[in-house]
Amino acid sequence: MSLRSLRALSLLACALPLLAAAQTTLEKVKQSGVIGVAYRESSIPFSYLDDKAQPVGFGVDICNKVVEAVKKSTGRADLKVQLQAVTSANRIPLLQNGTIDIECGSTTNNSERGKQVAFATNYFYTGTRFLVKAGTPVKSLADLAGKPVVSTTGTTNYKILRNLNEEKKLGIDLLGAKDHAESALMVQTGRAVAFGMDDILLYGLKASAANPAELAVVGEAIQVEPYAIMVRREDPAFKKLVDDTIAGLIQSGEFEALYKKWFQSPIPPKGINLQAPMSQELRDNLKALSDKPAT
Repeated sequence: MSLRSLRALSLLACALPLLAAAQTTLEKVKQSGVIGVAYRESSIPFSYLDDKAQPVGFGVDICNKVVEAVKKSTGRADLKVQLQAVTSANRIPLLQNGTIDIECGSTTNNSERGKQVAFATNYFYTGTRFLVKAGTPVKSLADLAGKPVVSTTGTTNYKILRNLNEEKKLGIDLLGAKDHAESALMVQTGRAVAFGMDDILLYGLKASAANPAELAVVGEAIQVEPYAIMVRREDPAFKKLVDDTIAGLIQSGEFEALYKKWFQSPIPPKGINLQAPMSQELRDNLKALSDKPAT
């Protein structure tokens, strides 16, 4: 083989990854006939496993609507949904490497993550508070000085607590857990005094506990943050499809119906009712349709 041919092959080999990277999500899905949908196992009521080990939740329902829109957009009525459980730690890498195409969970839309992924319209707002055993004398972060506190690894809450612990020199023994269920268990078994996490997730964990009265959600919200569906960066066509799907649900009234279904009605598997009214921030965003990140 000539030197010129070798150079040509070398250039082609270098170009192939770039060509693959340039393929949009909709092109990838249309060609493969498969869409990778990520879910969380214990993010009640957004994305979690029911008593049949099937992912359900507010975020899952919305992503199912997105999948229907993808079927229409690609002409693939036979589109196969490939479900993938993800954690706080691996959700972004799995999206970036193409293992999943969309993540339907309880992911905070912030500026730091915006450098790695893109976010659709914000579809929930929450703040960091604490899950403790009922009767524990904890009303604020300062009450946890010198005590073991857990948060789920890879979450914004863990970073917020770590930073505040250092800034305020609280001496908190900040522990990391692999998921929200493990974090809650550490409080229930006494390995941690409190679990710092988004308050809506804490209400879900409390309501689904064997004895909800043994747990309490306490403290003022440390920081209010938006949740949003995660998609790959630099793919405006797919982000627009997701944004348009959410806008359609809002305009038709279906979004509010889904909210009532998951936040103000009995939900599986135990028939718990979170009785969580829609926040003013979310009501405002049903009009603004903003994808503005938290700082």
